Amino acid sequence: MYIVDSDPTGRTAGQYARATVRRLRLRTLLALGGLAVATALLGRAFGLHDTLFLASEVALLVSMFVISRYVLPLVERRDRGAAGEEHVGGLLEQLSAGGWKVIHDATLGRGNVDHILIGPAGVFTVETKSHPGPVRVARVHGATLSQAQAQRKAIERVTGLEVEPLIVFSRAWVDRPLARRKGVCIVPARMLLGYLGKRADRLSPEEVEQAREAVAGALVEWMEGARRADERRRYHR
Repeated sequence: MYIVDSDPTGRTAGQYARATVRRLRLRTLLALGGLAVATALLGRAFGLHDTLFLASEVALLVSMFVISRYVLPLVERRDRGAAGEEHVGGLLEQLSAGGWKVIHDATLGRGNVDHILIGPAGVFTVETKSHPGPVRVARVHGATLSQAQAQRKAIERVTGLEVEPLIVFSRAWVDRPLARRKGVCIVPARMLLGYLGKRADRLSPEEVEQAREAVAGALVEWMEGARRADERRRYHR
């Protein structure tokens, strides 16, 4: 895990995804545990040949099948996604010595941005994908590109600066690395630092800090609004 002093959310890379994985695992264990306990209690209360006990056994077996067929693959994908965000976040941390600022796992109410990167070469949004590949740039899904463009527009509204959206594949082979689709650059993680390091400087240290403060202020404002809305919902229950 990596913590960035300039991150107003205090979040680490992949924190939201990792928390989702933990919740899914906990709910799966609780569901299986509850069914197992209920089955044992019914067997003790009514006997091993009672209809209720047999029905509970069937329910337990069906639940185990559903979990193994659908839930466990979902948990594995989410776990792989969290690991990908952590890996890319670690790479971005290496830029901090060069005057770059990075904010992880940020939201402005319209989806989650894995990383917002602000530095001498400009402002970037980074959407991490953990697909194992191979990845063909021409076949990157339109919804993925739209997501990256929506993130770009959200940060442009906050900073007033041009933002470049990146889709970074944490471990996949990409057939045309650094190619663009609809204004979105497709980058394998192994080339990310090299790509950013070769970009010409566009922002002064003062402009970098101003952009960081604008993003930080918007994030804090959104989190405060979400907190107040949650308090109102609890009050009116």
